[in-house]
Amino acid sequence: MNDRDDMIDDDRTEGSMKQAGGKMKEGAGALFGDEKMKREGQADQAEGKVQNAWGGMKDEAREMMDGDDRDD
Repeated sequence: MNDRDDMIDDDRTEGSMKQAGGKMKEGAGALFGDEKMKREGQADQAEGKVQNAWGGMKDEAREMMDGDDRDD
């Protein structure tokens, strides 16, 4: 097992950051009455959610592969 196995996937981190940034952008758009900015923020949140889920699936796959190695 290496140090990389103990870490969460980068896609999870980046996805969470996109979600947070999108939430802020959506809020700013709502505050200033900028519908385009608000929609962009919502889209960023959706993209971040998908990226986070993808990273989670990769983490689960890595854990399953690591578990298979330990059974030998």
